[in-house]
Amino acid sequence: MAHRDRVDSRKHDADTDATSPAYRDDMSTLPALGTHVVVVGAGMVAHRFVESLLSRADERWHVTLIGEEDRHPYDRVGLTGFFAGASTDDLTLDRSFFDDERLRFLRGDAVVRVDRSARRVTTRSGLSVGYDRLVLATGSYAARLAVDGFGLDGCFVYRTLDDVERLEEFVQRRSAQLGRRLTGTVIGGGLLGLEAAGALQGLDVDCTVVQSSDRLMSAQLDLPAGGALRRLIESRGIAVKTEAITTRLDPDRTGQVTGLEFRDGSYERTDVVVFTVGVRPRDELARSAELDVHPRGGVLIDGGCQTSDPRILAIGEVANYDGQCVGLVAPGYAMAEVAATRLLGGEASFPGYDLSTKLKLSGVDVASFGDAFAETPGALDVVYADPVAGVYKKLVLSDDAKTLLGGILVGDASAYGSLRPLVGGALGGDPAAYLMPEGGVAAPTGELPDDALVCSCNSVSAGRIRHAVHEEGCTDAGGVKACTKAGAACGSCLTMVKKLVGAELAKTGATVSNALCEHFDLSRRQLFDAVRVSGLRTFSAVIERFGVGRGCDICKPALASILSTLVGGHVLDGENATLQDTNDHVMANLQKDGSYSVVPRIPGGEITPEGLLVIGQVAQDFGLYTKITGGQRIDLFGARLEQLPDIWKRLVDAGFESGHAYGKSLRTVKSCVGSTWCRYGVQDSVGMAVQLELRYRGLRSPHKLKLGVSGCARECAEARGKDVGVIATEAGWNMYVGGKRRLHPASRGPAGRRPERRRAADRDRPVPDVLHLHRRPPAAHGAVVRRARRRHRGAARGHLRRQPRHLRRPRHRDGRAHRHVRG
Repeated sequence: MAHRDRVDSRKHDADTDATSPAYRDDMSTLPALGTHVVVVGAGMVAHRFVESLLSRADERWHVTLIGEEDRHPYDRVGLTGFFAGASTDDLTLDRSFFDDERLRFLRGDAVVRVDRSARRVTTRSGLSVGYDRLVLATGSYAARLAVDGFGLDGCFVYRTLDDVERLEEFVQRRSAQLGRRLTGTVIGGGLLGLEAAGALQGLDVDCTVVQSSDRLMSAQLDLPAGGALRRLIESRGIAVKTEAITTRLDPDRTGQVTGLEFRDGSYERTDVVVFTVGVRPRDELARSAELDVHPRGGVLIDGGCQTSDPRILAIGEVANYDGQCVGLVAPGYAMAEVAATRLLGGEASFPGYDLSTKLKLSGVDVASFGDAFAETPGALDVVYADPVAGVYKKLVLSDDAKTLLGGILVGDASAYGSLRPLVGGALGGDPAAYLMPEGGVAAPTGELPDDALVCSCNSVSAGRIRHAVHEEGCTDAGGVKACTKAGAACGSCLTMVKKLVGAELAKTGATVSNALCEHFDLSRRQLFDAVRVSGLRTFSAVIERFGVGRGCDICKPALASILSTLVGGHVLDGENATLQDTNDHVMANLQKDGSYSVVPRIPGGEITPEGLLVIGQVAQDFGLYTKITGGQRIDLFGARLEQLPDIWKRLVDAGFESGHAYGKSLRTVKSCVGSTWCRYGVQDSVGMAVQLELRYRGLRSPHKLKLGVSGCARECAEARGKDVGVIATEAGWNMYVGGKRRLHPASRGPAGRRPERRRAADRDRPVPDVLHLHRRPPAAHGAVVRRARRRHRGAARGHLRRQPRHLRRPRHRDGRAHRHVRG
């Protein structure tokens, strides 16, 4: 067999004779070499095993790693990233230990036979390698669906880099042949199926997920969680068909798949099919070698990863422990560490399967961990559900409501990093602190116990991270990651790792650096204050006074935002124009495929029929995809860079301007139709929204701002959920600030006693000024307004004390003065 792209070092060359001096037939004649370990399989778990073994073993140990694929080990978990632009090199795992002289890597040559009596393995090319200890890490293969047409051209599995490369090539070729967007179907609605659906969507394929059970991710989610996930998936433009079993796939005249039939007799057209119906352990080597194998598949192992042959171990998806084979990387990593420790004479035991999962699909936040289905006797459920926001959260507690057993998070999995390490231990506070939206209940601040598992992928505990900080000199999350591997796999625990590192450094009295980058010793907040006080207006002046060097990709965008917020001039004036990204220069938003989206401003969502016709004609003439946004605007996708001047000329000639959908600025002011049309409306909400949007358009800030105006208390414009919301009453307008991501937005009270839009707008005017002044992200706006209000109130009280009592304004029982703007 030819072997392409081989490592230059001779020890990685499988074309040399198998009985080279370092690997003679009789390993016992080479006592100086110590133990020779042969690893069959070169996936993620095998990579982890070899890395762990060589990092702890002395020079007497030698390893031969044999992989079927003609590649270095790569990140299968991140396969979907391939369609987001990740290259093969980006997905390749750490190669540093491949330069170790104790390692011999044979790739592109599968092992086909294990001779236990002779302690040798034979590869497909005829290569024979002896071993002292053998580690089976052959993984699993994608299960085949017993259905007619499974092997048609256009049917794929989703398992390896070769699979996704073939899928991409087919989609491009088939789309060109048919001259249209393809329609795709993913058979299987589990974790991998949803990632495959996201991959197809990234290839511009209209996709449907077909699931045989009653909900998506049925192995990880209960029925309500599955329903919430379905709504999230469908909101991304991916169709879902549950309780559907495929019975046949049909070819067209060229032999390529064209449709599929279901058990209920329904039929759907499709151009490409991806099967994600599970995996099966690759245990054929073990079976032929007569090792003990579970009837349902998988090499039987004990807690030390030992098979029925004392010289052979099995790890990863091919291993069957306690009657299970699990297709997750975290248990495989745990087995790899146990096997390496056992071979080196240490004590270690596999703790069992950790089935915690987190969906890696853009725009969809899902996590499941521990006893998610509350199967523990006496377990209690604490549930928070918001169907409108697409959020479902459940914590499973012990019968005394003190111990966390598991949970499910859909729509908002931000608490996963905090909750996962607590499984099996005391929750340490009110469960609502983890379930309610941010700002609802104060989260517990207690320390994690040392045995709490922070990184489940790499089995790193809180105690191990503390040891890395105090004993190994790690001073940041990056150093801890390098020392312990915490956060090196899926990355979901990095927030918790950073939190732990900061807390431990604070205990030692060490100063935690908040420097923006190597060019500025100041934090972003400090740099903002420095620029504001100094009055400097250009990047060169700021770095000359407060920094060193010429800047980098970190400080330049940060200062671009700071200067555009403070200076107040046009963002493309003078030298600061070079700091802005392409979006500001072309007034369009760069998309992941390199095209741009154009969003003309439509104040308050109010548009004339003539304006609609112009936008429709532009979209038609330039072949753009159109979508109504959540901010009541029309987004035009797919524009090429060279088309943008012509597109904007036609839009500007029709009276449109940029909607700033690409900037940290005011985006939209959403409104209902108000009293103009609605029988419940009590004020002209559209008129108010138009006036506000035209007043604050182009306002730059550290974060995008969104406003909302509702014409009555029914709140159709969702004003309370915006950064600034205005709600009409019969007496005027009430205003709410900081509603975005907060349970209780800060209220500024009545904005006017009479229904005068001028008065209401004047009342609103200071609010964006306050937010602009303090430069906080939307979640902090409510707190900013409350602090500003307290300062204003304190000054007012000093004035009131100097007035006669009968002239003072009436007060609420809580001490707040009534604040009305008279007409």
